[in-house]
Amino acid sequence: MIEKLHEAGVRSEWAYAGGFASIALSFIAWGVSRAKPGDSKAQSDRWGIFVGHWAPSFFALGVALKLEEIDD
Repeated sequence: MIEKLHEAGVRSEWAYAGGFASIALSFIAWGVSRAKPGDSKAQSDRWGIFVGHWAPSFFALGVALKLEEIDD
């Protein structure tokens, strides 16, 4: 799968950017949810954590793609 992504032109830098964007989006999702009058603190925390869980996947994908780029 990683080889196919690499062949399709997906670069490791894009995956790393996705990881950092996921962290930023996590804070934004948490803040927006906290600002809504009907949402509880627990709901806001769940939104932030849900989006924050994407970051490790993006970073792992970035490492795998970087290894694929080195092999080229």
